[in-house]
Amino acid sequence: MKLIAGLGNPGSNYDKTRHNIGFEVIDELARQFGMPLTQTKFNSVYSIIHLNGEKLLLLKPLTYMNLSGESIRPMMDYYDIDIEDLLVIYDDLDLPVGKIRLRQKGSAGGHNGMKSTIAHLGTPQFNRIRIGIDRPPVGMKVSDYVLSKFRHEEWKTMQEVIQTCADACKEWVDKPFLDVMNRFNVK
Repeated sequence: MKLIAGLGNPGSNYDKTRHNIGFEVIDELARQFGMPLTQTKFNSVYSIIHLNGEKLLLLKPLTYMNLSGESIRPMMDYYDIDIEDLLVIYDDLDLPVGKIRLRQKGSAGGHNGMKSTIAHLGTPQFNRIRIGIDRPPVGMKVSDYVLSKFRHEEWKTMQEVIQTCADACKEWVDKPFLDVMNRFNVK
């Protein structure tokens, strides 16, 4: 079984905000598979999909961003999911809007959801997709920026990025993450 966790904040007031782009990818995958996230466990919503002989667990922690690891770790333990079978999707201030970066390890880079996930997993060595949201304009607080909605033209770009990330996730079901990383990390 593989687990794909998208990070974000619960509640419709956070829909289409920069911090919730991980949730958006999970929602797109659930839509494509026709499997809405209706199950609940460990303060998360999830669905299990059977794809090409592999079970794929789509997860959205409902802990709010800063406590994401509190849902991811118990879900991994409950379903006995190995660390190499985890993929976490989240927003990244250090990448321009629309840029994605797949990595097999890394630091939290100041991202509180990733800090929580790394702390609960006990390692920074797990697969991730970072989705660029860019830096806030001068004078705007980071917290206000990440909780703001994308501008119209940015959202058009992000819809394409969400689809690209969903494609990468589906490809990971059948291929090693390194292969997926090499294909989707285009300059």
